[in-house]
Amino acid sequence: MEGSSLEVNTNASTELTPRPVDDPGVEPHVLSYRASDPEVDKEAERRVIACFGLSALFALSSVVIYFAVPHTIAIRVGSFDGNLHNVLFGVTMGLGILLIGLGVIMWARNLMNDEELTEERHDPASSEETRTEVLVMLSDGVRDSGVARRRFLMGSLGGALGLFALPLIVTLADMGPWPTKRVRQQTIERTLFAEATPQKPIRLVNDVSWKPLRAADLEIGQLVNAQPENLRELHDVEYQQAKAKSSIILVRMDPDSIKIPESRRDWQVSGILCYSKICTHVGCPITLWEQQTHHLLCPCHQSTFDLGNSGNVVFGPAARSLPQLKIGVDGEGYLIATQDFTVPVGPSYFERDSRNDFKEGDA
Repeated sequence: MEGSSLEVNTNASTELTPRPVDDPGVEPHVLSYRASDPEVDKEAERRVIACFGLSALFALSSVVIYFAVPHTIAIRVGSFDGNLHNVLFGVTMGLGILLIGLGVIMWARNLMNDEELTEERHDPASSEETRTEVLVMLSDGVRDSGVARRRFLMGSLGGALGLFALPLIVTLADMGPWPTKRVRQQTIERTLFAEATPQKPIRLVNDVSWKPLRAADLEIGQLVNAQPENLRELHDVEYQQAKAKSSIILVRMDPDSIKIPESRRDWQVSGILCYSKICTHVGCPITLWEQQTHHLLCPCHQSTFDLGNSGNVVFGPAARSLPQLKIGVDGEGYLIATQDFTVPVGPSYFERDSRNDFKEGDA
C-alpha cells in the first residue's frame, strides 16, 4: 500500500514489523552547568544544607510555640477566625516539612550524578541476572548521590528529620495528663466517695429516684442500683465521669449463707453489702443477679463474681475481684459511706497496683 510504513514478512511468520522512522540513536551527552563548574556545585550543596538547617529551626520553633504561646489568644483576619497557638504551630511545622522536601528535590536535581541512561524494554518477568543488575544499579545510585563524600549534607538531612520529629512527639501531650501516681490518685483512682468521712458521711441513694436507701427497706435477695448522694450536685461531663466510677450495687443476703472475712466484718450492715457496679475486665456495668448462688454476671464477657464471698471471680476473663465499699447506717437508719474504695474501680491499666486487691483466702 502506498505510503505505508509497514513491511510484510512473507516467510513462515506473518508478524508485522513496524518501522515508522529510522533509529535516531542517542544524542551526544552535554554536561550540565553544575557538573562543569565546581563552584556552582558547592553553591547548590549550600542551598540544600540551608533548607535542612531552616527546617530544623522551624521544628524547634514549633516546640517553643507549643509551650510558650497561650491557647486562649484568638486572631481574626477578614473572614478567618482562629487560634493564634494553632496557627503558629501549624505554620512552623508546615514550613519545616516543606523545606525538607525542597532540600531533597534540589539534591536530586542539582547534586546527583549527571549521567544519561538508556535501556531496552524487557519481559515483565525479571531474570536472576536482571535482579542482580538492579541491586548493582541501586548501589551505583547511592554512590552517585554523593552520600559518601557529602557527609555534612547527610548530617544536615538527618538533623532536619530528627528535629522535625520533636513537634510530632510534643503533640502527644494533648492526649491528656501524664499518668503519674499523684495524677492517678486524683482522677481515675478516686470516686465521689472520697469526699466521705466518719464526721460527714455520704448517703447512698437509688440511681433512678434519688431517694436515700434505708437498711430496713431492703429484703433478702434484693439488688439495688445506687449512687452516692453528692453525684446529684454535678452536671454534664463531670456528672458522666463521676457516675462511671461511683456507680454501685447494694445486695442483701442472709448473713449465715455468705462468707465475710474478719477484715471486713464492719463493712456490711446485717448482710447488706455494697460493691462497685463496674466490671474489672473491661468496665461494663453489671446487674445480672442470681439470688440463689449470690453470683453477679457481667453481660459483656460473662465474668462472674461471688458477692457472697467478697466479690471473688468464679468464672470468665476478669482477673480481679469486684471492689467492695465499706458501708454503715446513720442515726436515721439510712445507708451511708464514710470512705472511698480501698482499691481503684473498673478495668485494669498498666500503672495499676493490684497487690492490695482482695483474693480468695484473705482474712
